[in-house]
This record gives sequence, structure tokens and C-alpha cells, in this order.
Amino acid sequence: MKILLIHQYFLGKNQAGGARFNEMAKTWSDEGHEVTVIAGYSIFANRNDPDYEGKGKYVFHEKDYYKNIDVFRCHVSSAYHVNFAGRLWAYFTFVFSSIWAGLFKVKGKYDVLLVSSPPLFVGISAYVLAVFKRLPLIFEVRDLWPESAIDTGVISNPWLIKFSYWFEKSIYKKAKLVNVLTPAFREKLINNKNIPAEKIIYIPNAADFSLAEEVAENFDAKKFRKEEGIDDKFVITYIGAHGIANHLIQLIDTAEKLQDTNVLIQLIGGGMTKDSLIKEVKSRNLQNVRFVDSVPKNKAFQYVLASDLGTSVLKRVDTFKTIYSNKTFDYMSCKKPILLAIDGVSRKLIEDAQCGVFAEPENADDIAEKIRGYLRGDHNIIEQGLNGYNHAKEHFDRHKLALKYLNEIKKVARK
Repeated sequence: MKILLIHQYFLGKNQAGGARFNEMAKTWSDEGHEVTVIAGYSIFANRNDPDYEGKGKYVFHEKDYYKNIDVFRCHVSSAYHVNFAGRLWAYFTFVFSSIWAGLFKVKGKYDVLLVSSPPLFVGISAYVLAVFKRLPLIFEVRDLWPESAIDTGVISNPWLIKFSYWFEKSIYKKAKLVNVLTPAFREKLINNKNIPAEKIIYIPNAADFSLAEEVAENFDAKKFRKEEGIDDKFVITYIGAHGIANHLIQLIDTAEKLQDTNVLIQLIGGGMTKDSLIKEVKSRNLQNVRFVDSVPKNKAFQYVLASDLGTSVLKRVDTFKTIYSNKTFDYMSCKKPILLAIDGVSRKLIEDAQCGVFAEPENADDIAEKIRGYLRGDHNIIEQGLNGYNHAKEHFDRHKLALKYLNEIKKVARK
């Protein structure tokens, strides 16, 4: 079977970030299927990335990505991290470049087209290519757009909002199958958007046990902590995007309330708000916040393994009550308890698994108090870490879910 995948954020080799589809594509490849990926330039976040000698081209063919996997990198405006207007322009430059690549660079016949959103606008590329290449379309919902984009201010223009809702309805109608990443998404699509239940499947975010266990096998956490200068700290690590939706200022506010402790809040990654967060820490003269630039996934797991807790936080909006955070599963695979400031299904996940504590989003007093609970010994850190690992192993193993997804794709391709 030949799968055409459109995913704007499909990672490059050894690149930091959410590797969900990278790992699934490798599983599909190992099963003997061919995957062609139309992705955004990984260098749009870092124009000096040495891994992309083709930078500057409108479409760059990334050869030898992995056996049976072909990747075409398409132009994305470097204004992505400048402001909201820049981000919108970046979304639409990818729409134009990905359609061009799909029509004129990606050759051969395919059995199915799979597109992963957000941004919702990648659906435009998928719609056009599905029509011209006469392919059945599978639409994946990683986040509810346009709602989350509206809630976080990414989209504010009333005409663009109206267009987004109209196009969302069109893409759901066009899709032969819709995959959602949380049960709450499924309920929303059925009850609020009138999508037929039989058209929806649920393949959630998952834990990458293979990489976590590979890194942990010969990893000396004590040595790593000493080398990083954090051996005497109670380390709480956030790893991921530093964007508007993440609202990491709440962790800065929390750190300010914990200056009388040995707590170190470690923020790993990059994004639109990182510079302002660094300035804020300097202006408050906080010594208990540490910033680390984006690192490859294996290095990211080292930071998690050397931490006491992992934390997942988001802005306090109702839309985010419906999502699972990718990084939560990374912490679970590394046997680390989770400090969670996201309500809704994510809260239910860690409470069901008994693998961490919930704190009210954007409430620095509550977040700080929950951390002090760990310092007092109110929770068994080792037990919570094992609980999360075992729960994820049973319900959220990426390899098992990739095979389940593959079976659903085969059904659509056969039809």
C-alpha cells in the first residue's frame, strides 16, 4: 500500500519536537508499506539549521529519510514566530507550496491520502490533492480547530473565522474517515458538529517506549545531573513549545513563589514567547528557572529521566479540556510523575492512572502548593512514575496504536 501523508510539522531526522507521525510512519514502513510525506521545512523555526542543505528551495526532496519513507519539504514563511499575522501567513505559504509539491513533484499512484491537523488550513492542500489525484481522504484531528485558534488569538478576523468554520464542515464531509486523538473530540464532533459516529475512529497520542527504554538502558541520571549543575535541585521539567497556548508564564509565576525551596523549573524547547519569558525571569531576578534550547528527542528523554517531575501546562480555556498533551506520554514512558495544569480529559488521564497531581491552570498559588506537597513527601514519586508507565504501556503504546491505525487505513484504501 502507498500512503500519501500531509503533515506540516513532520520532523526531520533527530529533530526536537512531537515525533508521533515519524514513529508511526516507520512502523508502517517496517510492515512493508510506502509512505510519502509532504511536510513543512523544518528550518522555518531555525533558518541556520545545517541539516538542510536544500534550504532556500521552494520544495526540497529530503532523501534517505528512512526505508520506504520519502519526504518532500515545502516552503513555510520564516515569519512563523514573529506575530499572529506572520503565523497565519506561514500557514498559507505551506498550503500553496504543498499543493505545488503534490501536483508537480510527488509522482506515482497512491492508495490513500492522510492529513493531520492543526492547522486546519492543511486541509485545503489535502482537499485539492484528493480531488486531482482521486484519492480517498482520511482527516486527523489533533486539536479542535478553529475553536482553539480562536481561543488563543491565532485567528481573530471575523471573515477568517467564518471561512474556517465553513471549510471545517467541508473537509469533514469530504473525508472518508476522521481520526480523533481524544474521546472528548469524538463527542464534540458527534454532538456539536453532526459528524456520523461510524465515520470517526479513535487513535490517540501515545508513548514512545522504544526510544525511552533505549535511552534509559545505559543512562546515568546522577552523572547527568551533576554535569548539568542541577544535582542538588528538585527538578521539574517542561519540554515542548513555548507558545501562546502553552502560557508558560504561569510556571514563571510559580517559580517566584518557590524561591525558598530547592525547586528548579526547567523549560526545554522554543517558540514565540520564549524571548519574553527569558526577559521576565531576568526582570524578576529568578534563580530557579532554567531555559534549554530545543534538543533531539533522545537528548530530551535524558533531561526527563534526570528530573523529579515532568509538567504539562496550557492556557486556561475550555477547548483545552478536550486534549491530551503529547509531553504527558513522554513523562509516563520515562516513569516520571506528572504535575498537570490542564483540566478535562488530561486530568482524568493522570487521575485514572494515579501518576501525578492536578493543579488549577493559571493559578500559581495552587501549582506551587502542589509542588510543595511533593517536597513534603505527600506522594510516592517512584510509585506514581511506575503507575504512569504501566498505564501507558497498556493503553497508549505507540507501536500497537500505529498497527491499529494501519488497519483502518487499509479499510479505506480497499473501499
